[in-house]
Amino acid sequence: MSRFFYLGLFFLFPLISFSQKCELKVLGRVQEVDCLDPIPFANVYFKEAEIGAVCDEKGFFEIPPICQGSFHVAVSHIGCKTREFYITVRRDTTLLLKIEQFSQIMDELAIAATATEEPSTQSLIHLDAHEISQNSDKNMANMLDNLAGVSTIKNGNNIAKPVVNGLYGERLILLNNGVTQSGQQWGADHSPEIDPLAVGKITVIKGVSALAYQGSNLGSTILVSPPKIDSEPHLHGSARYFFESNGLGNGLNIRVQKHHQKFAWSMMGTAKKKGDSRAASYFLTNTGALEGDFALQAEYNHNASLKSKLFFSSFNAHYGVLRGAHIGNLADLEEALVKDVPFYTKDYFSYQINAPFQKVNHHLLKWETVLMINEDHKFDFTHAVQWDLRKEFDVRRAGRSLRPALSLNQTSNFTELKYKGYLSSDWEVSSGFQSNLTNNLNEPGTGILPLIPDYTSSKLGIFILVKKKQQQFNFELGGRYDYLDQRVATITRGIVKEIKRYHNNVSNIGLAGGARYIFSNGTNLSYNIGLASRNPGINELYSFGLHQGVSGIEEGDPDLLREDALKNTLSIGGKINSKILYEILYFDQAIENFIFLNPQNEFRTTIRGSFPVFKYTQTRARILGLDFTSAFLLTDRINISFKASYLKGTDIQNNIPLIYLPSNNLFLSFQKASSESW
Repeated sequence: MSRFFYLGLFFLFPLISFSQKCELKVLGRVQEVDCLDPIPFANVYFKEAEIGAVCDEKGFFEIPPICQGSFHVAVSHIGCKTREFYITVRRDTTLLLKIEQFSQIMDELAIAATATEEPSTQSLIHLDAHEISQNSDKNMANMLDNLAGVSTIKNGNNIAKPVVNGLYGERLILLNNGVTQSGQQWGADHSPEIDPLAVGKITVIKGVSALAYQGSNLGSTILVSPPKIDSEPHLHGSARYFFESNGLGNGLNIRVQKHHQKFAWSMMGTAKKKGDSRAASYFLTNTGALEGDFALQAEYNHNASLKSKLFFSSFNAHYGVLRGAHIGNLADLEEALVKDVPFYTKDYFSYQINAPFQKVNHHLLKWETVLMINEDHKFDFTHAVQWDLRKEFDVRRAGRSLRPALSLNQTSNFTELKYKGYLSSDWEVSSGFQSNLTNNLNEPGTGILPLIPDYTSSKLGIFILVKKKQQQFNFELGGRYDYLDQRVATITRGIVKEIKRYHNNVSNIGLAGGARYIFSNGTNLSYNIGLASRNPGINELYSFGLHQGVSGIEEGDPDLLREDALKNTLSIGGKINSKILYEILYFDQAIENFIFLNPQNEFRTTIRGSFPVFKYTQTRARILGLDFTSAFLLTDRINISFKASYLKGTDIQNNIPLIYLPSNNLFLSFQKASSESW
């Protein structure tokens, strides 16, 4: 009898032991990843255990008793991006889970159940990974096209640049993973050398926060951030294939990632191929494109307070230029301007890319180290190296079409040291020092005088931002100083060629302030004012010759003055009946010495063909606009989004409209909400 008793006890002991381990308590809180506000009524679900809980109004939750083990934990909420964590439970555990809330109404995916309190006094516009994946066939600028106040300037099938509140090019700061993109950004035909499928989020930053970044600071800042590496020890990956009917475009994107205890990594690759685009009755010859991109992320946690990150990206593209855009003589050029069907079009499709075409290679290597002294003080050190190579090929005689007509090689070294801390519970201070050294050279052997001269530049900058946040009122102030030392070597255009050198030393100051007040009903009112300046770009000062991408001859002016701008922004936003969200933003920007490319009443014939002439000139300008965005939750799974932008630019000096501004637009969409927002 006793033998059977001990034998039964032997088999029951593991079950008794197991039941004791299934009494572990797991509780915690869900917060917003940036501003650390609690996320009320979020869902927390342990997949393997098939149990979960709903947070209370302060974001706290408690899971029913659970066993020891490792679990995939999904955290979701209406208006938030679902995030998955990998957690090991060995004892009673307290968790702090952070997820990302969508912007109030800028995202088309969902309407947030509660208003997001942005840390800035001016709303940020986000484009998240889901929206990016839904537009895999587009380039980065075209992805932003449907956001309020954002448009694009397009030059052909594959080339587009973002336009924010009427400003583009060097007046916008483009950040690739926190580093100012350094490349051949001049001209409307030079689109950003960034693969959007390697991006986790695109943010349009306006107002005071833009002073933290090195650039012109005359317009807004577009921050391109890579996706976060999930805290997941298993190897995970994804693959996307996309197809575009016009041009028979094909693309494949593959991403794999893994997170170890202290080390995490992620790799991504993209390949795209597109042929001639088709008009109603003919094909646009030589408008195809090839692209191959790669990105690598690595993170290492030395300890709880020290983390290092490595990021490498490589963008490589081959763009065809419409063959009919380059005309051999003046008579053909005049005919082309009124011709219904462009020259050199064909009635059949082809993937072939011949001259004229462009080849672009851009590589970025970034090293970042973050030191957390404590929760209130953080230092961030970054060093980045960029290499940009652009080659443009024309239709040339004697078999020289494969010899580049323009070959530019640019390297830059960027260094930054930033501090962020809290003087008290309500005061936040950010400051930093930045240095950027650039060397831009024309590769020999083109046989043509360069459009852009050789130059080196050294730019130093410091900034400080102060924010104070209270329950209903918060404000921020910012200041920035930049010093630029620039050395340029140009070639004179007379019969006798000489080298003429320029040495420029200039300083810029930027100041901005903003305030936001949140009323008891959730309506928020904000006002921002900013003073900024921008030095003329290298192309605006010294370009001279054929600019292939725009099929025109450009002439710079070394005597151009610095641009100075004053911008006022007023916005109001909120929600109605928890189903309708809206934001109305009005801006008014006056720019002294506004630089633009002025078309001349002249056509010029060269050995490369006949082209219109453009010259850089200056005027007094005023740009004002109104952006309206609203979203309506029709049902739990259907959103209606409406966006409208009105823009007006005036050449005050000559009392005529400004050229090169995007048109006013309306955008209405009905969309099924993502399952992440249910």
